[in-house]
Amino acid sequence: MADLQDDLHPTAAAGQCDDLADPYPEETVVAAESYEPVSDPDDAPMARAHAILAAHPVADGYNGLPWALKRLSWYDLEDGESTVGTDVPRLRGGHVGALFWSLHLPEGLDGDRAVGATLEQLDLAKTVARTCEEGLRPVRTAGEVADARNCGRVAVLLGPAGAAAVGDSVGILRQLHLLGLRVLTLAGVSWASEAGLTRFGEEVVREMNRLGVIADLSGASAPTVRRVLSLSRAPVLCSRSAARAVRPHPANLPDDLLAELGAARGLCLVPLTAEQTGPTVRDVADHLDHIHAVAGAHSVGLSGTYDCGAAHPQELGDTSCYPRLIAELLRRGWEEADVALLTWGNVQRILRGADFTARAAQQRREPSTATIAELDG
Repeated sequence: MADLQDDLHPTAAAGQCDDLADPYPEETVVAAESYEPVSDPDDAPMARAHAILAAHPVADGYNGLPWALKRLSWYDLEDGESTVGTDVPRLRGGHVGALFWSLHLPEGLDGDRAVGATLEQLDLAKTVARTCEEGLRPVRTAGEVADARNCGRVAVLLGPAGAAAVGDSVGILRQLHLLGLRVLTLAGVSWASEAGLTRFGEEVVREMNRLGVIADLSGASAPTVRRVLSLSRAPVLCSRSAARAVRPHPANLPDDLLAELGAARGLCLVPLTAEQTGPTVRDVADHLDHIHAVAGAHSVGLSGTYDCGAAHPQELGDTSCYPRLIAELLRRGWEEADVALLTWGNVQRILRGADFTARAAQQRREPSTATIAELDG
């Protein structure tokens, strides 16, 4: 990860930054050498999976529930809702402790329409959470995620949203953050394209670091991925990326990018979709094995992608099915400490890293006033 920038340069110099020494040591949520096992290795894999998940629940990196509920005139998430793949009973059955709710838009929306549609989705997500106060709790920080879990609630974080949502304005980015946005996908706009980041795109990343908005690089071009990895002081994630070496889907990451993501201590969240990972739970485990080997145990996580319109692998049809996947990994010899990182620890590390970086950056620079016209012409 790149170092924190000094105070904001004048507009004419925006996009430039000075190198500074690393101001804080790497943070680890679960260290293998200090990990205390919570399951009996002599138990069956499924029993061990439930025991591990009870202590280290799943932080699901991508879920489309609010948009899926938009088409329903009535729903009951507390007691169960058969028309969707996510409700409170199944979240608890799958030991899900946190969800990232997608704010991605239908294709073709840009400019003011994209900004407006994102605001509507933020409002919809908050409305859904309010109707389910006994089971869900909207949160923003790693500490609030832990508090929600301790209170028996599933923590809900807002994002990722598409880059078009900011409307080419760092001011709009700040307002979306005030409304709860935590993750922004850097793809599909002029300043984060196949050619990489423009000067304005670099300024957006700096402002994201200052705010604590996490960069999502799923779907981003290789030049964009590499530039963000070198520029961002905060850790980044890929919200829906599996291993291209295992399944050659264009949204999956090649090994060289996986290795660079691991070196930057970023996080690859593997989607549970038949299209990207394959039709069986074993196929998903193959991706997790591969990314674990290439990027490291600290750089792999889970992204259910439930209620997003995608077909899911066999035995992983809804949010109650995570124990089946964890049992498969245990059969393959995964260490319990690495499972704990996969399900919970890695996402917590990313959230804590973004929060820490934001606090440090806010002491070093003022809110950016740069515009795309000034920086990109």
